[in-house]
Amino acid sequence: MAVSANRLELLQIADAVAREKSIDRMIVIEAMQDAMEKAAKGRYGAETEIKVEINPRTGETRMWRLLEVVEEVEETARQVSLKAAKLKNDAAKIGDFLTEPLPPMEFGRINAQSAKQVIVQKVRDAERDRMHEEYINRVGEIVNGTVKRVEYGNVIVDLGRGEAIIRRDELIPREVYRYGDRVRAYIYDVRREQRGPQIFLSRTHPQFMAKLFMQEVPEIYDGIITIRSIARDPGSRAKIAVTSNDSSIDPVGACVGMRGSRVQAVVAELQGEKIDIIPWTESIADLVVSALQPADVAKVVLDEQAERIEVVVPDEQLSLAIGRRGQNVRLASQLIGWDIDILTEQEESDRRQKEFTERSALFMEALDVDEMVAQLLASEGFSSVEELAYIDLNEIASIQGFDEETASEIQNRAAEFLAAIERANDEERIALGVEDELYEVPGLNAAMLVALGKEGIKTVDDFAGCASDDLIGWTERKDGETKRFEGTFKDFPVSREEAEEMILQARLKAGWITEADFGAVDVEAEEGAPA
Repeated sequence: MAVSANRLELLQIADAVAREKSIDRMIVIEAMQDAMEKAAKGRYGAETEIKVEINPRTGETRMWRLLEVVEEVEETARQVSLKAAKLKNDAAKIGDFLTEPLPPMEFGRINAQSAKQVIVQKVRDAERDRMHEEYINRVGEIVNGTVKRVEYGNVIVDLGRGEAIIRRDELIPREVYRYGDRVRAYIYDVRREQRGPQIFLSRTHPQFMAKLFMQEVPEIYDGIITIRSIARDPGSRAKIAVTSNDSSIDPVGACVGMRGSRVQAVVAELQGEKIDIIPWTESIADLVVSALQPADVAKVVLDEQAERIEVVVPDEQLSLAIGRRGQNVRLASQLIGWDIDILTEQEESDRRQKEFTERSALFMEALDVDEMVAQLLASEGFSSVEELAYIDLNEIASIQGFDEETASEIQNRAAEFLAAIERANDEERIALGVEDELYEVPGLNAAMLVALGKEGIKTVDDFAGCASDDLIGWTERKDGETKRFEGTFKDFPVSREEAEEMILQARLKAGWITEADFGAVDVEAEEGAPA
């Protein structure tokens, strides 16, 4: 076929390919131009610089050879001397390009095949770019498709204008798909890979359930009801926490629907997955009570620093609270984002008795008192010798059977016991090489300095370089499980705010910051800005 052949046919081919692949017509025309340039180079030499232009309106094709104007010619196929260029164009200067028209050429079998490969590759690249741009903006949506094939448990889905994959671990357990089946899934990722954009779908993602509820519950779509958290055990059970912005609308009732019609539509799509819908509340204690339903909760104890919840349930409710293979408590933990420990009332009673016995033994040893006095102190709620040493004397004297003289003697013995421990810790601190200057940082005591010395923190500069996480530890949550990393002060009741204050004081003392900087931080903290 000659380049000057049927112009109309050339444009018709470009239009047909553009429509079929859903890409821009100009991309196809540019691919044809590149193909012709490659074929022309095969005839005139690969070192020749050739430019082809197809008029997108008329289909007229023109071809030129480009020659760069240089002072001294080194490549005759690509360059022309300034002197020779001046003969053709007086305005020519070094760096310009001269064009020489080339005659139409015939495409042989090899040239035609080569041109076809160029066009196919360009069109494929354009198609991949189009598909990536289209689906990258649809991450987070639900799409419908048809099963094209199943490979090693992975389902390849035809979306009409592209292919997607549902990996085996993103399918609901015991779900089987065959060629031609309709499937609905959630787009959770689109990646640009070497073989083209990969669209990843999921039917186990928590947001798949959220989107299904949005389709079934108009109040969620309109933003009146908000889904605050979702925890799923795909194909088995799920918990979803919802809240309403309108006090007149019950969020749980709206999601359940008349006779359960709305929630049943979601359950049917998820292969019978049981769904517990609970009302969201900012009170973690109330939320955990709802999340552990149908079990009854007798008592909830929160540890906000470790993000841990201790739940006490009646003995006969333990298996119900834990659920089959721990499912109920695991989903409740994922829903709230805190770790949950479940105890029976008997276990809690045994633990409290053990703690009472341990505290009594501590007081007997530290204060050199008999068992009755030690048990009286423990039963009044005193948990440490420090409390007895620093509490108001009247608090001890008010205990039945105690007078002021007895209270004073107990407090003196507590102070002597703590002083002896302080002396022992100070000796260990000196042996570890921890500087005396660290005592000047408010909040630090000898026991803390020993803990710092064991971690290699021995100077004010060392301590100033610490972060609060280094001192009190931190938690990381991954795959629904929380892992706790202990800090240097794991054995001391130090809060994050107290740790940050100690570090700031150390930096002030070390000269890292000035009084003015310290004051500016305080002002920001008062205004609610991050310090």
